[in-house]
Amino acid sequence: MDDERTQAGADVGAEERPASTPHKRRARYRGTHPRTFAQKYKEHAPEQYAETVEKVLASGRTPAGSHRPIMVAEILAVLDPGPGDVVVDATLGYGGHARELLARIAPGGRLVGLDCDPLQLPAAESRLRSLGYGPDTFSAHRSNFAGLPRVLAAAGVARANCVLADLGVSSMQFDDPSRGFSFKHKGPLDMRMNPGRGQPASVLLEKADRGSLATLLAENADEPHAQRLASALAGRPFPTTTALVSAIRKALPTLSQDECDLSVRRVFQALRIAVNDELNCLDTFLRLLPGCLGPGARVAILSFHSGEDRRVKRAFKQGLAAGIYCRIANEVTRPSPDERRANPRSSSAKLRWAVAPA
Repeated sequence: MDDERTQAGADVGAEERPASTPHKRRARYRGTHPRTFAQKYKEHAPEQYAETVEKVLASGRTPAGSHRPIMVAEILAVLDPGPGDVVVDATLGYGGHARELLARIAPGGRLVGLDCDPLQLPAAESRLRSLGYGPDTFSAHRSNFAGLPRVLAAAGVARANCVLADLGVSSMQFDDPSRGFSFKHKGPLDMRMNPGRGQPASVLLEKADRGSLATLLAENADEPHAQRLASALAGRPFPTTTALVSAIRKALPTLSQDECDLSVRRVFQALRIAVNDELNCLDTFLRLLPGCLGPGARVAILSFHSGEDRRVKRAFKQGLAAGIYCRIANEVTRPSPDERRANPRSSSAKLRWAVAPA
């Protein structure tokens, strides 16, 4: 899903531009290469700059503002979508998985896409519409995946043949400093998937006491230094991502650089999960999922940390014992070595699947 144009005037001749509308030049940057997220205009319009995007991909990185779908071949093998199937992409994101699924359910198929991010959902819908998928084939709904039954009812769908849920945070969200997901860029300490709802991570930290924060860090990220970090962070204001990173490093002076980096990652993960209530939403989704499946339906779930995977594994095992599923994955499937080399962001992914009785 790579259809948004960000540089006006490059493909429109002067004779086609109304006289009353002056040409607006792209903002310049210092040096020979753009450094900030906003300046990377080529990677924000990959359909215009395919050569640049290919260079970024070849280097093992993800182009800024985009997302590389993970384990596409493995997911397609598990879901086995075919013409006429009703498919749910419960976490639409950039739309990379949805694009591959849509190509396999024609003619007569339909894909229902969900995403709670009000900034990314319209862009994903626009990308898929540009490929020729109209409302009869594809519909986009602003909702967390826990709202799947309500979305299916609104879309006029009784049961789905295939359901995919990619539980990871998209690269677009990580790469945009204004969203506050990444410790690598300075930005407001926010981390909300839907910036219009809930409280940002900065408020969560300022309101937290030591005990609750230590529990949060241990349960959401298995952080071994949870108590020490909670003492240093709870009840304090951290308006920016970099301010929080500095405080974490200061609280762990005896750790090596690599060990400290891991704790920084875990703190950010734990806060993001708490801010978005991710584990409770996942529990709700897993509980309601069986009621959304048609006979013989297939489910694939990509998780990215142990807390998610434990819940998926437990729900599938309990469903198998109760006859809700007739087959489940005995082991997780991980990205191939080639995919991990080409896309390091895929390294922590775990795929589990389940099949409903026919």
